[in-house]
Amino acid sequence: MEQYSNQPSGTPGKGLAVASLVLGILSLVFVFTGGLALVGTIVGIIGIILAAVGKSKGYSGGMATAGLVMSIIGVAFTLITFLACVACVGSLGALGEAAGLL
Repeated sequence: MEQYSNQPSGTPGKGLAVASLVLGILSLVFVFTGGLALVGTIVGIIGIILAAVGKSKGYSGGMATAGLVMSIIGVAFTLITFLACVACVGSLGALGEAAGLL
C-alpha cells in the first residue's frame, strides 16, 4: 500500500517562480492598455516580489530569473506608458482650455 503525505513535491520555490513568470508576462501585456497600465505596474511589482521569494527559497532555475527580468521590464514600461497617457490627457485638456472649448 502506498503512503501519501501532505508534503509538497518538487523543488521549493518553483511555484513562486512560475507565478512570477506569469505575472511578468501579464505586466508586459498591460503596457498596451494605456490607462490600465497602472494595473500592470502593480502586477509587475507582485511578480518581482514572488521571484525574489522563489530565489530565496532555493529555486535556482531560469524561470525565477526570467520572471524577475520580465517583471522589472514590465514595471518600467507600464510606468512610462501610464505617465505618457497622463501627460497626453493633461496637454489635451490645456489645449482645449486655451482654445476656449472648456
